[in-house]
Amino acid sequence: MLNQATFQSYVSLLARFFLSAIFIKSGVSKLLSPGQTQAYMASKGLPLTEVLLWATILVLILGGVSVLLGYKSKIGACLLIGFLIPATLIFHGTFPEEEIAFFKNLGLMGGLLMILAFGSGKFSLENYLKS
Repeated sequence: MLNQATFQSYVSLLARFFLSAIFIKSGVSKLLSPGQTQAYMASKGLPLTEVLLWATILVLILGGVSVLLGYKSKIGACLLIGFLIPATLIFHGTFPEEEIAFFKNLGLMGGLLMILAFGSGKFSLENYLKS
């Protein structure tokens, strides 16, 4: 039987894996089809879509990898929350058909806030480098 601390360490690792997967996959998808993503951004009235696209890709991949590895994960979580707030409001905020995506993003922000509050846990690159 696992003790509480060991259980929490494994759960934290698994949670970081699940949480980061959506951001890394989204960043890679945008990287592989930048034209489609840029057109979608433009359809919502965003200016400078090329700049926003590459900034988005960078934030999603770097933030996601940071959370996954548990290295500078609080910074990665802040970057991802900083991305999610405007993305949620612009792309999912006022459209009834986007209600589930809106609440999904709120859930993602909740998970990222947990990383801000409690860190990456025992099984993280940051913890490994401390020792």
